[in-house]
Amino acid sequence: MSERLQKYLARAGIGSRRACEVFIKNGQVIVNGNVAKIGTTVSEKDVVEFEEKIVQVKEVDLKVIILNKPEGVLSSNAREKNIPIVYDYLPNAYNQRSWISIGRLDINTSGLMLFTNNGEFANYCMHPSNTLDREYLVRARGDFTQEKKESMLRGILIDDELHKFTDVVEGEKNGSNQWFSVCLISGKNREVRKIFQALDLEVSRLKRTRFGPIFLPSTLQKGKTKALDENEIKLLENYSG
Repeated sequence: MSERLQKYLARAGIGSRRACEVFIKNGQVIVNGNVAKIGTTVSEKDVVEFEEKIVQVKEVDLKVIILNKPEGVLSSNAREKNIPIVYDYLPNAYNQRSWISIGRLDINTSGLMLFTNNGEFANYCMHPSNTLDREYLVRARGDFTQEKKESMLRGILIDDELHKFTDVVEGEKNGSNQWFSVCLISGKNREVRKIFQALDLEVSRLKRTRFGPIFLPSTLQKGKTKALDENEIKLLENYSG
C-alpha cells in the first residue's frame, strides 16, 4: 500500500508534513536512487533516504512534552549567531530530530510550546480543521474601547487576510497598560500582535498559556520541560474547541 512521501517521512519522525514537503522541494530526499519530487508516493518496498541515511518507519510510543519558552529564544532548529533556540532546552537537545515542534512562537513571545516525536501527530495538532484553540496573556498599551473589542471578535483584514479572536477578556489596568486574555484558532504568524497593532494598541508582553486542552503549569519554570501523561495526550487527540 503506497502513501505520499511527506506522510511517510512524517511517520518516520523526520518532521511535520509541512517540513517534509520543504525537504522534498529542496531535493534532500532520495527514493530508489532518484531525487524525489512533490507528489511522489512510496511503499515499504521503496528505499527512502534523507541526509544520506535510509528512512524507516518504526512504531514507537507517542510522546509529547511541554516547554515553557523564555523570551529571546528562537522557535527554530536553525541557529542565528549566538541566539538560543528552543531545542537547547529539550531532552536529547543534541539530536534535534528527536522532537518535532507543534507550531511556533516568535522570539519575543514566551510560554507554552508543545513538541512530539511523531510527525503525523504534529500535523494533526496544527491543522486548522481540528479547532485546537490557543490562549494568550497580553499586556498592551493604548486606548481600548468596546468598538475595538468588537473589531477583534468580528475580524480585521490585514494584508488581505482576515485575523480575529474567538474570545477577548479584559483584565487589570495599570496606568496606560492593560492585561487581556485572548483566544484564537488559526495560529497565523504573529497574529495576536498584528490584531492589537491594527487597532493602535502596543503589545509589551505576550505569553501563550494554553494549547487546546493543555494549560501551561504554573509551577513549570521558564526553560523547563514536562512530559504529558497518557491521559493528557488523549485529551489532545480528542479535543474539539
